[in-house]
Amino acid sequence: MDKLRSGLRKTGSGIAQVFTGTKIDEALYEDLEGALLMADAGVQATEFLLKDLKWRVKEAKATDPARVKALLADALADLLAPLEKPLQIGEHAPTVMMVVGVNGAGKTTSIGKLTRHLADAGQKVLLAAADTFRAAAPEQLAVWGERADATPGTRNPDVEIVSQESGDPASVSFDAVVAGKSRGCDVVIADTAGRLPTQLHLMEELKKIKRVIGKAQEGAPHEVLLVIDGNTGQNALSQVKSFDDALKLTGLIITKLDGTAKGGVLAAIARERPIPVYFVGVGERLEDLQTFNAREFAQALLN
Repeated sequence: MDKLRSGLRKTGSGIAQVFTGTKIDEALYEDLEGALLMADAGVQATEFLLKDLKWRVKEAKATDPARVKALLADALADLLAPLEKPLQIGEHAPTVMMVVGVNGAGKTTSIGKLTRHLADAGQKVLLAAADTFRAAAPEQLAVWGERADATPGTRNPDVEIVSQESGDPASVSFDAVVAGKSRGCDVVIADTAGRLPTQLHLMEELKKIKRVIGKAQEGAPHEVLLVIDGNTGQNALSQVKSFDDALKLTGLIITKLDGTAKGGVLAAIARERPIPVYFVGVGERLEDLQTFNAREFAQALLN
């Protein structure tokens, strides 16, 4: 909670200043509207929150700005609640995940942290190094895999990797799923190359990977996760919409909520494309990938 609050302090202080006065009037709501827009909440979510807040203030007969701030936390928590959903493992053998995102979002790093999260829970994980476009990407994934192994150096590691030096991304993913099934793995995670949603030929490549995974195991991939840099603001919402339209996303991982990230974009996502947020990244360490909690996030966002 402290790390999350620290990471969102820029937004929190901006919104908190709105409630430093003594009056609850139209000027306060106008200032709050500006603060929410500056926090990347977007027009739709901002209008929704303001309308909801005014109703709550009227119902509670609130006259103190501090009380109004608490009611805003309630409104924001309720708005974000549909995004709070745990990642389910065990319904499929193995559970196959495909991880996508733009370059620099922290995709491979997040896979390493997610792998540690799963290994600590006793899951055997196989990683598919399907990012064959970026130089040294398989090596980077291998390093994260070694770090994430809960019992390194053992004869039966918790984390294994499938890669090909010059393989097609879809082929690597297919081989990994087949290997995961034969080796009795609990989870297979495919690391794909980062790309912009405007690069249509590359988005088609992601669709191909998804189709080929489905041929390796019926019903797979069971999870299609988009990794989003928490600093990208409203652009994050555009990424969610584009990748969801192309791949039917099942969950999100929000990274880099440990610096200047505004965080309000989650409100926009909740209002316009409510896809579950499985994890938020609040630091560089393996254990800094935390499950998303709507109430905690709302409180941290409002400082």
